[in-house]
Amino acid sequence: MNILTAEQFANERKDPSSARSNEQALDHTVLEIIEQVRKDGDDALIRYTEKFDRAKLNSLTVSNDEFKEARELVDPAFLPAMKQATENIESFHMAQKEQSWFMNKEPGIMLGQKVTPLDKVGVYIPGGKAAYPSSVLMNVIPAKIAGVKKIVITTPPQPNGKINPYVLVAAEEVGVHTIYKVGGAQAIAALAYGTETIEKVAKIVGPGNAYVARAKKWVYGDVAIDMIAGPSEICVVADETAPPNYVAADLLSQAEHDESASAICITTSNTLAEQIKSEIEKQTATLERKEIIEQSINQHGKIIVATDLTEAFTIVNEIAPEHLQLMIENASDNVQYINNAGAIFLGNYSPEPLGDYFAGPNHTLPTNGTAKFASPLGVYDFIKKSSIISYSKDAIQDAADQIITIANVEGLTAHANSIRIRKDEPNA
Repeated sequence: MNILTAEQFANERKDPSSARSNEQALDHTVLEIIEQVRKDGDDALIRYTEKFDRAKLNSLTVSNDEFKEARELVDPAFLPAMKQATENIESFHMAQKEQSWFMNKEPGIMLGQKVTPLDKVGVYIPGGKAAYPSSVLMNVIPAKIAGVKKIVITTPPQPNGKINPYVLVAAEEVGVHTIYKVGGAQAIAALAYGTETIEKVAKIVGPGNAYVARAKKWVYGDVAIDMIAGPSEICVVADETAPPNYVAADLLSQAEHDESASAICITTSNTLAEQIKSEIEKQTATLERKEIIEQSINQHGKIIVATDLTEAFTIVNEIAPEHLQLMIENASDNVQYINNAGAIFLGNYSPEPLGDYFAGPNHTLPTNGTAKFASPLGVYDFIKKSSIISYSKDAIQDAADQIITIANVEGLTAHANSIRIRKDEPNA
């Protein structure tokens, strides 16, 4: 893991060679998959599942027997842990509920906003390098709290045609009983446009690989999406009070996701920087996903030495990381200086995996710097809002001249006439 100064890091970020270079090839493949799914429906899904997941399917839908089998396969300790995590996530997201509201601005005028849940939502749960039952909880629970009527899950099958049992048990726990054995860009296309088996949904949520992310981008507009998520990111700001073994462990917790994951530490101490680098090497040697971690750290891992916390926070706000840990003295007092981060973890005893699994806030977070304008997944992602406008006869007549003036300025005489006809006709 390289140790850089703030200036060296800034120059590195300007390097055009770091720009995305394979998007055209990726898009060519993704668009072809989308077109084939729109054309051939279930047949295309079965073909792509055999090609990419090496699974030959007789049915795209998880059966009741498979749900029952999954219950028997999971570690018994998983069930109470999942139930407690579910309670924590529900409690946090209940506070995000929005209500319809109305106001009487003045006599004869009533304005408001009607909050309505989405009808159908499709949740994508990744497979591949790991199983993610936690993503089931994080994506389904806020949708349920919002009042979404129908929620379905798509997830890639294993080569034996089965879905990871922990994913199935998590889905059943939160009340989702419709799961499709489909992954990749083909799953996104199916949710966006529908097939013989899979109904078109109003919104697609959930993380995935580069093919999933690009497919979500291309279907957006025909269907809503949560965000275009990139590889996982963590940034730790650490001063001389931070335990180097804690910092290293937390950086590695994200590096193990995949080779493209980013783990960055910003510290105000040269001594701590060297200690963290040593700890990373020491701990990596003991971890199961050592090869993935090494590639991630070598390609995207960095330790940046800042002159002070002010410079550290400036770098953070420029990076806009998915996960930010403030492992510094008086962490809570310094949150005010953070403008761009998906989730902020305070102190030495609030590591990022706490947010991934258990604390309650959502772990579906903006990546690739999009925390500059985007928010974590929440209940608000599963509702839509309608404006309510009600004017009485007297109220519209009082406002008529001003509306007509604005309409005429814009040259929209039919707009003006719609108002004038009510103004000029007393019995209207």
